[in-house]
Amino acid sequence: MTEPIQHLQLALEIVATISLALSGLISAARKQLDPVGICMVSGVAAFGGGTLRDILLDRRPFFWIENSYWLWALLALVVIAMLLMRSRHLQLTERAIQLPDALGLGLFTALGTQIALGDGLSGIAAVLMGVISAVFGGVLRDVFCNEIPKAFSDHQPYALCALLGGSALVLLQHLGLPDSLALIAAFGLTSVLRLLTILRGWRMPGWRV
Repeated sequence: MTEPIQHLQLALEIVATISLALSGLISAARKQLDPVGICMVSGVAAFGGGTLRDILLDRRPFFWIENSYWLWALLALVVIAMLLMRSRHLQLTERAIQLPDALGLGLFTALGTQIALGDGLSGIAAVLMGVISAVFGGVLRDVFCNEIPKAFSDHQPYALCALLGGSALVLLQHLGLPDSLALIAAFGLTSVLRLLTILRGWRMPGWRV
């Protein structure tokens, strides 16, 4: 893997982790958890999907263990965010979670797919790794907050957006687009699709007995 793509992956991973950590923080704050609970929910939201990806790909050590500054950054983010939210009395609405969640979804989809391709997986397996990386952190966040995961219950395309974004990355690289541009395009497509589903109210049919 070339040095520029490594730097790009690291930059995207930082933004992705911060985005999902913020979504976890807002969810935990809305449930009025204590600081320990907020740290836990933020952590599983930020690291859950990437950790499952690393387990399935047999990558050791896990990315947040290999780079322990992630843990310090998470603690600092939680403390600063809690102080800001208290001082400014920000309204923690459901919609406040959606923007960082959509950004995290797009970033982790692109990263998970790219990492799996770099490990030599087939296109369809790499896309699946991208979906798992992107979705599982949000699933754990909702479980820890005692909710049915929104990815499974709100009928708005979520994992489907990740599936399309990961597939786009594989296709673009197959067509000869540079890895860095394919990575950015997959991130943009996934996040934009997710935001459009929220703004337009697109829904998938539910199971009917």
